[in-house]
Amino acid sequence: MANSHSTPPVPASSTSPLSTRKENVTSASSKIAELTESRQELLNRIQSLKTDLQSWRYKLDGQVKVYRDELSELKKSLNVEVDQLRSEFQELKTTLQQQQEDVTTSLRNLGLQDAPEETEEIEDVKPDNNEENAQDLPKDCGKDTE
Repeated sequence: MANSHSTPPVPASSTSPLSTRKENVTSASSKIAELTESRQELLNRIQSLKTDLQSWRYKLDGQVKVYRDELSELKKSLNVEVDQLRSEFQELKTTLQQQQEDVTTSLRNLGLQDAPEETEEIEDVKPDNNEENAQDLPKDCGKDTE
């Protein structure tokens, strides 16, 4: 039993594993600390990017709203202008028709208008594409008046 109390001699190779373990533990601890720090930096960066993205979305939504409002106002304005033009054209058409009727009446009163039979023949001969222009001309433009 005397041998059991005595400590066996420590071989040189057994000292290396202990120091290697301590180095590994120290190395692992520093790696863990680095990884933890790196992880925290990444989380902070992700949070910053999320904040930037939310800010960007908010600004973009604001711009979209402004542009939609502007387009809506432009559309309303354009519709008003189109309605005004339609009204003006309708008034112009009415005025021109009234003037045409006045000219026809004046010619009738002067006795220069063609007889109804001759008018029908002239209207049948007119080309389709010149209908509007032909209506503006007096009906007796081809006759000599004496």
